[in-house]
Amino acid sequence: MSRKPIAIIAGVGPGTGAAIARKFAAAYPVALLSRNPDTYTPIVDAINQSGGKAIGISTDVSDSKSVKAMVEKVKQEYGNDVKVAAAIFNASGAFVRKPFLDLTEEVLDASYAGSVKGSFLFSQATLPLLLFSTPTSEHPPSLIFTGATASVKGSALFAAFATMKFALRAQAQSLAREFGPKGVHVAHAVIDGVIDIPKTQAWGLAKEAMIDPNAIADAYWHLHTQPKTSFTWEIDIRPAGEKW
Repeated sequence: MSRKPIAIIAGVGPGTGAAIARKFAAAYPVALLSRNPDTYTPIVDAINQSGGKAIGISTDVSDSKSVKAMVEKVKQEYGNDVKVAAAIFNASGAFVRKPFLDLTEEVLDASYAGSVKGSFLFSQATLPLLLFSTPTSEHPPSLIFTGATASVKGSALFAAFATMKFALRAQAQSLAREFGPKGVHVAHAVIDGVIDIPKTQAWGLAKEAMIDPNAIADAYWHLHTQPKTSFTWEIDIRPAGEKW
């Protein structure tokens, strides 16, 4: 059973989640979360085959029972006294681009569940483990949230998505103010642009017009390694040509 602190990453799939997982797995054992095991299994296998330590846990972050079961599985694997060095919320609610009058209550609920309720439950589950790590962690234990352009800009046709991203950002900001003085670095990242993943590569955009997910992972690692004397609450990341 490993006594090293671990990292827990929610919302792991090809692209950003995989890049973050690989980056943090270079320093810590990692627990990778997604509802569908097919999305995290190749990443878990690759990390383990390269000499790291990773487990995957099928988790619905919008379901409190599923999140509690995730914590129990983490403790079974890494010990009841497990310490968490970093917890990263990279999950998101439904992404819908529609005229406001065409939106349904079901769309609103799905967006709320993944972004707001999911981040709430994930934070409540991981913050006690982050606080437990503060006396001995090499770097301040970190809770990092992935946001989007819609976190700060409610564009037309994005009413449901922007509402929930605004709410996630507000929650993260509140947690930063509450838990920063207790030694936990809470940060929010505005990912402002198209991320270079298999799905978006088919759109025909130039490479320099998209965000490299490995660069996002590097930025998250930088946030994690900041000392208590220089916490960054929020960063925004975009390609050079992005209009903002």
